[in-house]
Amino acid sequence: MKMSLPSLAGVVATSLALAFLSGCSGSDSQDSTGQAANNDAQASKGPGPSWCGPKEASLAYLDGMGGNSWKLIAKNIAHNEASKCPSVTKFEYANGHGSTQQAISDIKSMTARGFDALIVFGDAGPAVLPALTSAYEAGRVVVPYRVHVGGEAGKNYTKFVGTSFKSDGKHWAHWIQKILPDGGNILFISGPAGNSQGAEELEGMKSVLGPSYKFINTHPYDVTNWDPALTQRVLASEISKHDEIDVIVSDFGPSLVGALSVFKKFGRSIPAIATTDGNSLGCFWKNHHKNNPKFKLFTVTTGIDNVRLAVHWAVAKATKGQVPDSATFQSRVFENSVTGKPNEVQCRPNLPGDIYLSSQMPAKKQASIINQ
Repeated sequence: MKMSLPSLAGVVATSLALAFLSGCSGSDSQDSTGQAANNDAQASKGPGPSWCGPKEASLAYLDGMGGNSWKLIAKNIAHNEASKCPSVTKFEYANGHGSTQQAISDIKSMTARGFDALIVFGDAGPAVLPALTSAYEAGRVVVPYRVHVGGEAGKNYTKFVGTSFKSDGKHWAHWIQKILPDGGNILFISGPAGNSQGAEELEGMKSVLGPSYKFINTHPYDVTNWDPALTQRVLASEISKHDEIDVIVSDFGPSLVGALSVFKKFGRSIPAIATTDGNSLGCFWKNHHKNNPKFKLFTVTTGIDNVRLAVHWAVAKATKGQVPDSATFQSRVFENSVTGKPNEVQCRPNLPGDIYLSSQMPAKKQASIINQ
């Protein structure tokens, strides 16, 4: 899908170089690592996990648009996960900074430099497919993840590691049915026009919700690019057009935080929200729900741990380890302000807003990463 993770105001704009096993210098778009002493390294603890095979391999992680907190934390998760396999001799990162040409150049560069495996967050979608295909044909293990890039496994790349966005839509829809059993008006906002994440989420919702639930947004969703400023303009426009907005569905919750104040300007309560988690959103709910009686909150995990599965596949293929049982990351329900199950709304006010409490990476470690 043509998707890039949203930028958050005030988050870290660039990633710092990491060290891994055999440090080497990087260009403006690449940083390399050499931290054999990383706390997560397992070289002194035996052969490593099942997906870590005996064959040595180098690993490159290529991000089409890094820099926001989600991407920065995901990069570090990838590094930490790869460091669990002593067969991984090098880990290097490249950031395309939102430039399709730079992303393509990075893929070609890592291929030419002989990296054995490439994990690719292809924000530019199918535009990077020819470069991925060339890398695959050159004998590299190529694992695009989360973002659909077209093509097919075994022909254009080794394996696509996706996530079940339809299941996210179903989770949201079942919650909407419980809080609005008689139906209601739903405003669905997503990222860039044409991104398949939003399309799949809508498909999941519509498989559950009947005709009494009306989507009042432009089909298939209102475009926000996951940008808080654009989200605010979109909400202001929709509020002016609709007397009743019963629930907002968004596939990146933190981008809503800076926009929800627009409801107060219109003298209206913030409605129920079904979305993905983020510390800033949880703390916003804690601070504002008492003055907004309709403001219920339901979240699924933001999916930042999707990268772990991509690392497992890439390393397994490159080192002759055991491949995972699935190539699809499954998000789970995280917060529910109505039932408190599986969790009450989470807020760590002493930590940055742009961390994700649903992640397996500890919150304080995320904070230390984005504060660097």
